[in-house]
Amino acid sequence: MIDISSTQRRALRAAAHHLKPVVSISQKGLTPSVLAEIDRCLKAHELIKLRLYGIDREVREALFLEIRTALDCAEVQHIGNLLVLWRENPKETRIEKSAPAVRRKAEPATKKQAAARSEARSQKR
Repeated sequence: MIDISSTQRRALRAAAHHLKPVVSISQKGLTPSVLAEIDRCLKAHELIKLRLYGIDREVREALFLEIRTALDCAEVQHIGNLLVLWRENPKETRIEKSAPAVRRKAEPATKKQAAARSEARSQKR
């Protein structure tokens, strides 16, 4: 399991406030497919919310511990039936952000448009 500092936890809680739960765990509990879906969501988003339906408090704690140990992630917040998890993506799987697109200067389509642009430029000066 990953340990995070209190300042990291505070920042992650603030970032997770607006998130909606991406995975729900219900009657069948924590199946391998649900665990795989949580793993996919953590790889894609790093910070996710889980919601539990109809699971007792004692079972919830054990379930959360099982998720954290199986997926090697940190518990950011646990309020009632909601759990916020965080796991940093490995550097090699992160998507590199491309450079911002550079706009080309628009070429006038007709002679009339070219004359209008040159006239507008001369009036600005």
